[in-house]
Formats: sequence, structure tokens, C-alpha cells
Amino acid sequence: MAQSEYYSNSKASAISLIIASLIVAASAGSFYDEMDLTFGGERAKILNGGQDLSLSLDQYSGSGFQSKNEYLFGRFDMQLKLVPGNSAGTVTTFYLSSQGAGHDEIDFEFLGNSTGNPYTIHTNVYSQGKGDKEQQFHLWFDPTAAFHTYTIVWNAQRIIFLIDNIPVRVFNNHEAAGVPFPKSQPMRVYASLWNADDWATQGGRVKTDWTMAPFTASYRKFNANANKVGPNSKSTTSENENQAWSTQGLDAAGRNRIRWVQNKHMIYNYCNDYSRFPNGLPVECTRFETTMAQSDYYSNSKASAIVLAISCLIVAASAGSFYDEMDLTFGGERAKILNGGQDLSLSLDQYSGSGFQSKNEYLFGRFDMQLKLVSGNSAGTVTTFYLSSQGAGHDEIDFEFLGNSTGNPYTIHTNVYSQGKGDKEQQFHLWFDPTTAFHTYTIVWNAQRIIFLIDNIPVRVFSNHEAAGVPFPKSQPMRVYASLWNADDWATQGGRVKTDWTKAPFTASYRKFNANANKVSPNSKSTSAENENQAWSTQGLDAAGRNRIRWVQNKHMIYNYCNDYSRFPNGLPVECTRSRFL
Repeated sequence: MAQSEYYSNSKASAISLIIASLIVAASAGSFYDEMDLTFGGERAKILNGGQDLSLSLDQYSGSGFQSKNEYLFGRFDMQLKLVPGNSAGTVTTFYLSSQGAGHDEIDFEFLGNSTGNPYTIHTNVYSQGKGDKEQQFHLWFDPTAAFHTYTIVWNAQRIIFLIDNIPVRVFNNHEAAGVPFPKSQPMRVYASLWNADDWATQGGRVKTDWTMAPFTASYRKFNANANKVGPNSKSTTSENENQAWSTQGLDAAGRNRIRWVQNKHMIYNYCNDYSRFPNGLPVECTRFETTMAQSDYYSNSKASAIVLAISCLIVAASAGSFYDEMDLTFGGERAKILNGGQDLSLSLDQYSGSGFQSKNEYLFGRFDMQLKLVSGNSAGTVTTFYLSSQGAGHDEIDFEFLGNSTGNPYTIHTNVYSQGKGDKEQQFHLWFDPTTAFHTYTIVWNAQRIIFLIDNIPVRVFSNHEAAGVPFPKSQPMRVYASLWNADDWATQGGRVKTDWTKAPFTASYRKFNANANKVSPNSKSTSAENENQAWSTQGLDAAGRNRIRWVQNKHMIYNYCNDYSRFPNGLPVECTRSRFL
């Protein structure tokens, strides 16, 4: 069609590259006619006279195919039935892509899981070689039991991802705001089945079980109602200018459906990941994307703030009212300061969690908070109290409280990150019920060590082993954060027990925050502390402390990364060979 038909604001835009091609209408056909098998040998098979196609993966290779044709805009439908049973480590794909370093790409990726756990549906958009625009979902059906239709609508105004004709995501054209959008590079259709057990399932913690190979996914009923690009064109005129997809958006029913999907089934949205974008969310995230308000959904609810300069004046900090000490960061009315600033409650429902952060940054100190955790059936919920800096190379010291079904204990999850690297988990069950009364959770952080305490009983020490090459958090000021959020894809028994939303809202309570710590303010020429004589600045464990931590770790520890030889087959981390009580 004329270029003005491709662009909603045709006076301001034009195709930046002239495609030497003839664009004609494309439609469904046999896999023999539409696709080339590209890798995997006999693992990729066209069946049933061209009506079906299967891809298989074994320990030697995966398999894949691509369309014979290239397309510039259109609607692309494919029916898939995913790998059944234990699909952990596998990735099945259906996507569009051009080629080269500056390529465009529109992705459906299906990340397998262990038997009984849901697939993660991963979507992304690349333009001019840049992606990082991920949204992820769990489905409302079993995608392995029958075929379902996955659709990409791509026109000059927007990209729409649909599943069984239900929209799950829209990515709009915001070129006017400086956001690249795929519009001038023709793309082929691709599909593949491959092994990615270094990252695909629970961040790589669950590996592919090759005793279950070969893994097989099935494809059928491919349809490209799209502008097919041929090699000898003198123009970009399309015969499909009257196709509905060329201006397709969401009507009222579509907007209601996408809200339902994103409220109920979205598990990650890059537009809510403040920790990933500490200097501000991407431009498109601040604009209306025919989704719920960005502020109303947080799948990763460790909200963050703009990083302040480390060059600062450090002064003594102490306890105060929550009004004085904290900013409510997300969740709207779900986060409440109560009782004249003495108490703070966080709530979680099926629409959002909630959280807060300290107004101040700190460099070393003792941080106490009293918490009373979500009572009753808390499965799927995570309550947090932690310190963190910002950016890819951030430091972080975590208390996370993983809920459980009624009558089963919370898991107390601790971790330490330095220079962006964590993976130093220790977990505990408590010797009391943390939901019936307030208990004090403490982080002591000095230049020699980090100590985690519960009711002043030490449960963990992480010592400074920089001399042995182990990074230690010592130079990045950190804020205090707390949040209550839904993580039922992993939090309770590895994601097997889901959040029971009939019990919502879930509520956790905080009180008596105290930061006896070095407070960092923005205009310092020095990092000298006025608190250098504070007990926390050199605090370690005395004989009584060592006896207490032995009792906790012998009786109540349920996981220690320093004992996980299966995770570290080439040898435990360096710090694990040294005394944990130094």
C-alpha cells in the first residue's frame, strides 16, 4: 500500500530504507512450501503431507526451521504443542527476525520447567540490535496437552502478541520519543527447539534431564497474512492495504482481556524493574501501552531510587518515625504508615504488592527492624527487609521471608551480593512463629563482616575475604528497603504451592526501625565517620555468639550454599573453606 497507509502520522514518517523488493499478499500453505529446515538433521521433520512439523532436541543437537519468505508487516499465526513432561532446560521458539548486528526481532520463547511446573512465556522486541524489553507470563492452560495458537501482529503503529486470540502484550511505536521501532527491515519467521539449561529454568538452577530425551515440540497451521517481500521489486506497494492487521489495535474488549492477562498471569515486566533501571525507566514505560498503569504492577518489587553520588558527608543516624525515615515507593494504598509514624503495614493482593525505602543512604552500620509476618496461608508471598545499592554492579544484603501453606514454617532466606554477584544463599526455619508477634531482625555491616541476627541471636556471618579474591560490599552506600510481593513461581516449595488469592489481602507489619549507622548525605568531600567508636564498627562474635550461631545452624539451617557440592562440582567457593565465624 502507499506509505501513508503504514503510518498513523504519515506526514512525519517514511520508510528509512528502500527495500528492493515486491510486496505481495502471503497466506497459509504447506510447510513444504513455506519453510526450510535449517538445522538438526532428522530432528526436524515435516509430516502429514506438509501439514505438520516437529522439532526434537537431544544431547547432541536441537533443531529449527525458517520461512522461505521475508515479510514487512503482517499477522503471523502458528499453532504449537510444547514439550510435555519434564521440559526443564529446553527452549521452544516462534519469532520474527532480520539479520545482522542491527537486526530487528519479535520473540515468543517458551521456557520449559520440571514436571508439574508451568512454562514461562518470554516475549521481547528488538530494534536496530537492541532488545531488553522483556515481559513474561504463565499461561491459564497446559500448553503441552493440546495445540494453541500464538500470534504476532506487526504493523507500523504497534506489535501485538496474542495467545488463542487473547492479547497478552502490546509494544507501541514511540519513535517520536526516540524509541527505535522495527519498521524498515523485512523479517523471516523462525522456530527452534534448543537447550539453554544455563539460564532457562529457574535461572539455570534446574538442568536438562537427558534421560528424558528426545524432547519434541509440534507445529501446525502456520499462516502469514502479511506483506511478502520478493527480490525484484521496484516499489513497496502492497496488495494487502485493506487487511485488518495493518491498523489493528485493541478495542475495549481487547483492553479488558489484556488487563486480565497482565493482572493474573504476568510474572515479569521490564517496565516495573526499577532495580534494573536505577536512573529511570525506559521512555516507553512512562507512556500508555494499553496495559494497566505501570505503577500498579510489580513482579520484582524490590523498588529502587536514583543513585546519589558516593562523595558525601557521613553523620550519625538513629531511629525515628516512619514519616521521617521512609518513603512509600509502590503499591498505592497497600502501603500505610500508622499510629503517628510508629508503625507501617504492607499489603499484597492479586493486583500489586507494596514497598518502602529509606530516605537516607548508609555506609556501614547496624540496622534493626521489628516485623510480624503474613499469618495463615502465606504460600507464594515474599516479605523482605534488606539493604541495596543500585546499578548492574550493585551490593545487597538480604533478609527474605518466603511464605508457606498454613501450619508449615516460613523459610528465612539470606543472601549477600557484591559488585552485582550473589549466589551466597543460606536458609533457615525459625524456632518461633514469626506471624503471632513482632520479632527483631538485624543486619550488622562493617568493613570486616556482615552479621545477620534474629532477636539478637546471630544466625549467619559473612566475613570479608577480599585478600582471597572474594568481593565484599564496602564502598557503595546502600538504602534500606522492604516489600511484600507475589513470587509463587518459585517461593514456596519451588513454585509448586501457589498463592491462594481468596485469602488476600496479605499483610505484614513493620515497627521500631533503627539505623545506628553512617548516614550518607550528598555534598561531602570525605567519607570520615562520626560513628567510628560505635560497637557495630568492629562487631564480631564472642564465645557466647559462636555457641549461639552453632546452635542455630545445627538445628535450624535448611540450606547452605557452602555445602552444595552438586552446585559447585569444580570446588566450593573460596570463602567456604574458611571459618564462618571469623
